[in-house]
Amino acid sequence: MKKYIVIAAVAMLAACSQQQKAEAPKQAALDSEVAKVSYAIGMDVGKSLKGLGTDIDRAAFTEALNAQLDNADTRLTAEEAGKAKQAFFQKRAAKQAEERKASAAKNKAEGEKFLSENAKKDGVTTTASGLQYEVLKMGDGAKPVATDKVKVHYRGTTLDGTEFDSSYKRGQPISFPLNGVIKGWTEGVQLMPVGSKFKFYIPSNLAYGENGAGATIAPNSTLIFEVELLGIEAEKPVESPAK
Repeated sequence: MKKYIVIAAVAMLAACSQQQKAEAPKQAALDSEVAKVSYAIGMDVGKSLKGLGTDIDRAAFTEALNAQLDNADTRLTAEEAGKAKQAFFQKRAAKQAEERKASAAKNKAEGEKFLSENAKKDGVTTTASGLQYEVLKMGDGAKPVATDKVKVHYRGTTLDGTEFDSSYKRGQPISFPLNGVIKGWTEGVQLMPVGSKFKFYIPSNLAYGENGAGATIAPNSTLIFEVELLGIEAEKPVESPAK
């Protein structure tokens, strides 16, 4: 059975009407290896596709599933089934795009409001780009330039305080080229002498913008980072090959 058929089938099983939920099926006897692995597969795939968010006719699903397993005729051709699935996923994608657009607009407005109020606080400096920072500890070392590789400890949160990343929790600092990260970091870390700890308030256009990042950083999110600059790492010299 092709993968897309399996996905569509389990997607149908992932949700059902309240009436169908009320009719509890007879429990299977998990007294054989086949029964247990079948149940386990149902758990895994059902869980992964639970978020489709649609009501499904379980009777129609079961009929089609049994027809496929029994090599019997189905009441939809492959072409008809393909069109039905395509229409569903197109409609779902359009709905998600609208929701994402609304979320991005909301996040942008919230970020602008936060930064406007935050800029008035004592100790907060706003740069020409809109980046805001607060000095938690001022070091006395050298300042890096954009082409340097730096070593830092950091913690990142969204405006509601949700922590999405932390080198402190991993128990290990991270090293990276300063020109290979988001713009807010590239600009902000250059303001820090080695040994400093700053708090950065980064507008979405200097962070991940309209795309967001992963499941935690939504589109147009303003981000907050606490960054501790531990050092500037010298590039290792390239050895000439032996002659």
